[in-house]
Amino acid sequence: MLNADRKMELDKKCLQFRNDLIDLLHSIQTGHPGGSLSCTEILTTLYFDCMDIDPQNPKKEGRDRLILSKGHGAPMLYLVLAELGYFPKEDLKTLRQTGSYLQGHPCVHKTPGVELSTGPLGLGLGAGIGMALGERLKGSNAYIYVVLGDGEIQEGAIWEAAMAGSKFKTTHCIAVLDNNGVQLDGTNEEIMPMGDIGAKWAAFGWNVIHCDGHNVMEIKEAVEAAKKEKEKPSILICKTVKGKGVSFMEGKSAWHGKAIGQEEYAQAKAELGGVFQ
Repeated sequence: MLNADRKMELDKKCLQFRNDLIDLLHSIQTGHPGGSLSCTEILTTLYFDCMDIDPQNPKKEGRDRLILSKGHGAPMLYLVLAELGYFPKEDLKTLRQTGSYLQGHPCVHKTPGVELSTGPLGLGLGAGIGMALGERLKGSNAYIYVVLGDGEIQEGAIWEAAMAGSKFKTTHCIAVLDNNGVQLDGTNEEIMPMGDIGAKWAAFGWNVIHCDGHNVMEIKEAVEAAKKEKEKPSILICKTVKGKGVSFMEGKSAWHGKAIGQEEYAQAKAELGGVFQ
């Protein structure tokens, strides 16, 4: 469990990352703001308070791993990795530019700290389960975290992986659903209603843990609860808001991937209390 001081530190980092994201995406006039803002607390809590990693030795044996299966959230992932020291912060301004190692979606071959190339949705969970099984064979206690999106869990490959995770009892693969209720071109209810998501995962044999995906304390507690489960794989269903922190982006599918204009930039920065660049 986080103490009050540590919670405050992580909350400050999240606010910093939100400001940095708006600065970055406004400056390059491309990228995915909505889904990056919704997973801010998830990525921050996992990387800064849950995972056993070493930015100076990104490929160390027995490390924990995070797969951003919802690969369009790459801008927030890169901000976190740069803050940890995986690569220089000044390189962030090359995001999505020709020749940059910071592609629009994560690339394991180019970017330090990235564990799996993602973008085509539905790939991450199966790969994460495979990684967990590989670590088990090596006698490692490493955990694999797979961050999923709402639109992504409409993919059949996700449910095939869910069955495998249950069959092989991959307790060291923890799925984390960024449950913001909105996908690329509409709400989940408009595009593909999923009903009771928790009940679906439970029916596939998973340990289901619900939490507030914008509360670092609850996310940390959910991870700790998942690690206590010794028979079933766990999924954290983190209730979030797409575009969290910027009022005109919140809950809007239009901000899945849209350039930030000057007036929008000014409003977003004012709401986040940040300094203009």
